[in-house]
Amino acid sequence: MPSQIVNECSKALAERGLSIAFAESATAGRLASEFSLCEESGKVLKGGLVCYDALLKQTILHVPADMIKRFTPESAEVTQELAQRLQTFMPADIHLAVTGLTCPGGSETEEKPVGTIFLHIYFKEKSIAIREVFEGEAEEIVLQAIDRAAQAILAELPVHSGKADGAASL
Repeated sequence: MPSQIVNECSKALAERGLSIAFAESATAGRLASEFSLCEESGKVLKGGLVCYDALLKQTILHVPADMIKRFTPESAEVTQELAQRLQTFMPADIHLAVTGLTCPGGSETEEKPVGTIFLHIYFKEKSIAIREVFEGEAEEIVLQAIDRAAQAILAELPVHSGKADGAASL
């Protein structure tokens, strides 16, 4: 069952007639899954792409191999590139990519410990980069990342006018 903030986000997107698409690595499809369980999912969710393995980031969304090698698959730079390239791959109003480290064995360092999550959102012409470090087991980190993504989207939505026709006020 989706969290309260994911439900709020889905409802707010539906009220404004906005759609969303995901490119997921660290969350491995859980972000799209949580949005799919919301009542408004058919109006909001366009789809998602799980590109957990770095090779899929390269072959499907064409993230340059040298970029992945230089910055690591779990980085702000690669996450932004995933979100940017998702725009041409899957039409939607909002494109969100997520990478990060939910368990040991990735590219963790002292500066990028397990629990580090990178989100990148393209909302129309606006680009939003988020880096968070969450605590807990892998599933807890994933769920915190999902809630943070919903929170970030809600923060960017224009105030809804409350009109019956669903028109948003900018």
